[in-house]
Amino acid sequence: MGKVWGFGRHGGPEVQEFFDRPDPDPDRGEVLIRVDAAGVNPLDHLLRSGLVDGLDGGRPFPRVLGMEAAGTVLARGEDVEGLEVGDAVFGFALTGGGTYAETTVLSAPNTARIPEGLSATVAATLPMAGTTAVDVLDQLGLPAGAAVLVNGVGGGVGLAVARLAIGRELRVIGTGSTAKREHAEAIGVRFIDYRAGDVVSAARELVPDGFDGIVDLVGGASLRTVAPLAQDPRNVIAVGDMSVPDLGGRFVERRVDRENLERSARLALDGLLAPVITAVHPLSDAPGALATVENGHTSGKVVITVA
Repeated sequence: MGKVWGFGRHGGPEVQEFFDRPDPDPDRGEVLIRVDAAGVNPLDHLLRSGLVDGLDGGRPFPRVLGMEAAGTVLARGEDVEGLEVGDAVFGFALTGGGTYAETTVLSAPNTARIPEGLSATVAATLPMAGTTAVDVLDQLGLPAGAAVLVNGVGGGVGLAVARLAIGRELRVIGTGSTAKREHAEAIGVRFIDYRAGDVVSAARELVPDGFDGIVDLVGGASLRTVAPLAQDPRNVIAVGDMSVPDLGGRFVERRVDRENLERSARLALDGLLAPVITAVHPLSDAPGALATVENGHTSGKVVITVA
């Protein structure tokens, strides 16, 4: 039996609870891991709230929170290739096992070995933020010296995009709230505080000719405000707002396979995708970890560690 943090029905934080569950048996194409660290993401509370469909693996309630983790392989299901018992790995719990847990199952094609020199805490942040950063910048394909606006730069994905873009020698301007300024500027972002005045005027003052690319992590009215700042609307890439084609832009094309995980890990080792981890909580404080992300009171990545 292992301790997990999950929810018994869809709803707000009031439906969350700790409970015990037996170690899950890895199904075909899965690996059972002992969890060392789990990344915390906005997607987690959206799944709990029932606002996102199709990512729970069809498992019955109660369900376990969390989509990304790092740990050690304890057992393999059938048809698993390239991963062995005892391997240190990181990846996605795409079949609904959850990751706020002592043990869980990961989808083997969406799991990779952790390279030597990379900690489990860092590796646990890469499946969501790391691969998303790689995907949006590959999709934009901007040359060195191009200007990119990261709308919502302060979160885990935003800072990952900004750091990788700076590593690619792009000029990065980011929008965010006052509390996100310090971490953004520390990695070289020209920061625009959306609470301090007219974002569009501030952005045009920095980049008068318009942006070569825009990465949107906010959506809604904010996306519609900044989208006209792009020289070419096709170079507006949204990570969360599926309505971006209405503005002439594109939704991010996600690649969550082992190859992209391995690529993200190499970039992290080289310091080009090193995540900004701003809080680490034990599993016993999983409620606090998720509340911080759900309330929008943190910048960078929040990680849960499991003793």
